[in-house]
Amino acid sequence: MATRRKPLERRTFSQDRYYILIKRQKAGTATFNELEELDEIVNRDATIREKVILESLEHEELDNLQGPDQGDRVLDEPVRQSIGVIKWMRSILDRIENYFLLPVTGSQCF
Repeated sequence: MATRRKPLERRTFSQDRYYILIKRQKAGTATFNELEELDEIVNRDATIREKVILESLEHEELDNLQGPDQGDRVLDEPVRQSIGVIKWMRSILDRIENYFLLPVTGSQCF
């Protein structure tokens, strides 16, 4: 009697290590060094990186379809407006100018 076996998967060492580290991360038992190794594997291996990106997009799509949870409500936090790089640099230069130049020009010399 022949038993049906699961077909063999060909995996590289990085792929195998990735699956082991993901299991530990999801279980909450991964150490900091293992998380660093996981990050390095994802950044180094293009096929794994693509898989992680696709999984995260899929996860976001499922969250969007389900709608916001009641527990995820944000309390009335002020929204920080983004400013352009040029305006940001201009504001820094204005602060530097005000700090260094105004005390000299505004002071009275006797």
